[in-house]
Amino acid sequence: MIADLYRDSLLEDILPFWFPRCLDLEHGGYFSSLDRDGTVFETDKSVWIQGRMVWMLLRCHQDLEANPAWLEWAESGIRFLDRHGFDQDGRMFFHLTREGKPIRKRRYAYSEAFAAIAYAAHARSTGKSESADRADKLLDHFVRWNFESPETFIPKFTDERPLIGLGPRMITLVTAQELIHQLGSNPKWESIIEKMVTEILELFVKPEEGCVLEIAQPDGSVSDHQEGRTLNPGHAIEAAWFVMAEGARRSRKDWIKGGCEMLDLTWKRSWDTEHGGLLYFTDIYNKPVQEYWHDMKFWWPHDETLIASIMAYQLTGESKYANIHRTVHDWAFKHFTDPAHGEWYGYLQRDGSVANPAKGNFWKSFFHHPRSLLVCSEWLRKDAIETSSSG
Repeated sequence: MIADLYRDSLLEDILPFWFPRCLDLEHGGYFSSLDRDGTVFETDKSVWIQGRMVWMLLRCHQDLEANPAWLEWAESGIRFLDRHGFDQDGRMFFHLTREGKPIRKRRYAYSEAFAAIAYAAHARSTGKSESADRADKLLDHFVRWNFESPETFIPKFTDERPLIGLGPRMITLVTAQELIHQLGSNPKWESIIEKMVTEILELFVKPEEGCVLEIAQPDGSVSDHQEGRTLNPGHAIEAAWFVMAEGARRSRKDWIKGGCEMLDLTWKRSWDTEHGGLLYFTDIYNKPVQEYWHDMKFWWPHDETLIASIMAYQLTGESKYANIHRTVHDWAFKHFTDPAHGEWYGYLQRDGSVANPAKGNFWKSFFHHPRSLLVCSEWLRKDAIETSSSG
């Protein structure tokens, strides 16, 4: 059964590739820059990856087995974040030395969002109320930073061409969802979810244009310039399964339909019919894309599509979603897998050849792929989808 394949891959391939070799036993936290064979090639640390990996370890501890080593490894990440992750203004850093000295703090607050889910999971796994409080405050900060206090946000552009992004809304949505999963329902978090799903479906989903926008004008219309025309299939499909999952939790058929529509629109535009795999960027009007890596194949959009297609199938029973799942599964497990050393490569050329042998960096870590394997396994067990591939 394909659900067993995903679970076994997580337990027997992905976890052993990362742990314990990524642990910094001297200073705490995790190294994420791992070469093809797992050798650490950079000791600087990404703050958002510390949060992501804490969360992933704790979800494995909660959902797979109560392995005490996984909990202790997660505690190492939490202690490192406590000591070194926060600046004096309450913001979090992005880039630290191995010892935890700050190198860079970015203008956006995604480190805070990933730390929020880490602290929420830590609260549930340990019963520590201070972690629950910190998770709540971090989500509050992320919402204020992105939506409520624009005067505190360091602008990237002038006001000449105002734009809004899918990214902050989808991350706010999934962060609130995870806090509810870990800590229980909260009217504030439920309200945040309602607002984010509504804005995603009303402002970014464009059936008439056949796409899901990555960036829109404030009224949801297309900005007919390169940045406004650029579509991000990975984000669109990831947001689709966040919306579907919330539709399932609330028994909202309209949200389930909306999430499925997001998957449908994006799939048609992003699957490479010549070489297979998902293109990284496309243009709404099929004009040249500004980003030169637009036709590369990154690991994480494939992971998001595995999840989204399973959810769509389980929630609708429509065979087209099982077909999407089989198609992505077969291509991804053929091209991203490294039988010699384990784990997935992160970056392929358009034809599926390896562009970069590293298995981890400041963006790829023990997060997207293991999350996909865990979520897929759990959803498939609701009503198993069989595929023709052994992976």
